[in-house]
Amino acid sequence: MDLLERSDELATLDRLLAECAAGGRVALVSGEAGAGKSSLATAFARAAGPRAQVLWGACDPLLTPRALGPLHDIARGLGGRLREVLRDRQTGGPRGEVFDLFLEALDRPPQAARPVVVLEDLHWADEATLDMVAFVGRRLALCRALLLLTYRDEEIGPDHRLRAVLAGLPRGLARRVSLPPLSRQAVAELAQRAGRSSPDVYAVTGGNPLLVSEVLAAPAEGVPPTVRDLVLSRLATLSEPARELARLVSVVPAQAPVDLLGDRLAAVDECLAAGMLAAAGDGVAFRHELLRLAVEESLSPVRRVALHAEVLAALAGHEGVDPARLVHHAHHAGDAAAVLHWAPVAAERAAALGAYRQAAAHYAVAVPLAADRPAGERAELLAAYSLAGYHGGLDSAEVLAAREAALTLRTELGDPVRIGEDLRWASRLSWWHGRTDEAWRHGHRAVEVLETAPPGPELAAAYSNLSQLFMLAIDYPAAIGWGTRAVELARRIGDLNAELHALVNIATSRQHQGDPTGAEELRRLHDRAAAAGLDDHAARALVNLATVAADQYDFDLAESVMERTVPFLVSRDLDGYLRHLLGHRARVELIRGDWPAARADVGQALAGPMTGAGQVPALAVRATLRARLGEEDAYADARLAADLGYRIGEIQFAGPAAIALAEIHWLDGDVELAAEEARRGLALADRVGHRWFRSELAFWLWRCGGDPRNAEGTPYELLIAGEWRAAA
Repeated sequence: MDLLERSDELATLDRLLAECAAGGRVALVSGEAGAGKSSLATAFARAAGPRAQVLWGACDPLLTPRALGPLHDIARGLGGRLREVLRDRQTGGPRGEVFDLFLEALDRPPQAARPVVVLEDLHWADEATLDMVAFVGRRLALCRALLLLTYRDEEIGPDHRLRAVLAGLPRGLARRVSLPPLSRQAVAELAQRAGRSSPDVYAVTGGNPLLVSEVLAAPAEGVPPTVRDLVLSRLATLSEPARELARLVSVVPAQAPVDLLGDRLAAVDECLAAGMLAAAGDGVAFRHELLRLAVEESLSPVRRVALHAEVLAALAGHEGVDPARLVHHAHHAGDAAAVLHWAPVAAERAAALGAYRQAAAHYAVAVPLAADRPAGERAELLAAYSLAGYHGGLDSAEVLAAREAALTLRTELGDPVRIGEDLRWASRLSWWHGRTDEAWRHGHRAVEVLETAPPGPELAAAYSNLSQLFMLAIDYPAAIGWGTRAVELARRIGDLNAELHALVNIATSRQHQGDPTGAEELRRLHDRAAAAGLDDHAARALVNLATVAADQYDFDLAESVMERTVPFLVSRDLDGYLRHLLGHRARVELIRGDWPAARADVGQALAGPMTGAGQVPALAVRATLRARLGEEDAYADARLAADLGYRIGEIQFAGPAAIALAEIHWLDGDVELAAEEARRGLALADRVGHRWFRSELAFWLWRCGGDPRNAEGTPYELLIAGEWRAAA
């Protein structure tokens, strides 16, 4: 079918390619399924000719998306160092290196063909791919490349991560290209060429280019009322071997490789000649996902299972097949043994690329199927799921429950080392979930159990976990004492992991105490951990540095560190840390009067499921913003933040919540309740000796008629007293 009514869109893409001479650009091509996004990209690539080198990558509708799947597609075309490192990183290594190499591949001299990176169907993208888009998008000034991103706008809801990624692209460099349906006039012209009745065609297709194309390619007698009927009517004209091949290909998202086609070459030729399938890479595929789904959904459940099993058997023995594809087919084939074999492989590969949410999703598929497996194997799966979920920022209740289930199984097995390791992780996850008492109980029990076994890395980690708990409780001598104990053991046994974790605790405690060497040491520890590929420790060093600076009202330091930290967290898919940090950044922005930025960060911090400590800073900021703007639910947000903060018992959470409640009551004119909330928070701040939150709470107590000497000269009063009124 001719590409009608797309000249304006092609002209926009052509202008963006020309503008790349001054720095990279982004084209955001959106439309419904079948709107012609791929056709537009193909036509543009053809028209660009030698001016551009087009690099294609696509996301697939697998059970769990391939980690960095589109980049693997692109690397096969680029070759070189990027392809080598991607292949090596399937089993480990820092994802940041992969992103840097990709950016380097896009950096061409002015006279060279400009790279055009086409990433199709980003609504199906994995977290690592979205992070790659964000990474490259923020660095477009460094290269003369055009990113052409396609997605279905009806498939990205308000909480879809793609929305946040697109919103974060540099302003002025991105252009939206929406593809509307074809007009009645265009459909009439195409129908006339095919000798068909245009009213019928338009009525059935609504102007959707794909459906128009399919209807006009169907036999002339009547117009099928649905896509399914249309495709199946065309399928019926083929021979049985060709029909069977089409059914097989229908259960394979994206392309069916040559390895799967076997000796069916005559059937392949027939499907290609009839337009049922099209050549794709080194295999064949349906020309559109809608067409594939129409055939797949026509299959009986029994046949569908059998075809997935056939695909699994054909692909499992071939080197280089992405294990995520094998998990997809094993799951739909009902082959529990294959899922249990391939899901951990796919999860480990995803985690190695920093796609922790995809790793957790693979483990989540496997865990229910392991009910009859030995207790040790089930415990390993549960623990691995818990760890991936923790790094990926999944619901803390869910990942804690998985770790506690692993602990129960290992307690039955009686292995003190594994029991101690699970207790230590249960302690950490209990803290994230807001169960501070359980965190302390599990933490002390972990040390007790592990001290019955020969000293090893698990004991060093347990010592460091207690150090972290004391640091969070603002007992800095104890934090440094347990941290020093962990460092000594870790160095004795050569455990860099536990050593760095403990050193971060010690440096953070010193920063809290006002020792300038603490902040300097956290920067060094970040660099050291990042170089060793220990992303969690590298992230925590910067997050601690930034949040302590914010709590101490050193906003210049906090903002400069946050500017460095956010890209690091995004590039490593450390979503839990990211959302926690964004809540703290929103508070800095709120205090400095940048309400739009604070609202944006709060929205991202609270997007999706989140429980426990991590959501408190963002909730307190959202409550304050809503109160100042006269919006609903301000008190509900502040009350939830306070309930969580006081239950956790740490001033870093209770303080902002108490401040928000005091201001909300004060704005409502209830001075007595405002003073009560300020006094409650002040009591906790005094008990732990946190002078910075104390100053802000004292300020609100003074506003409510308290002793002015209690707030006179406080850092909060000197910095921002009354400033929010001007911002309003």
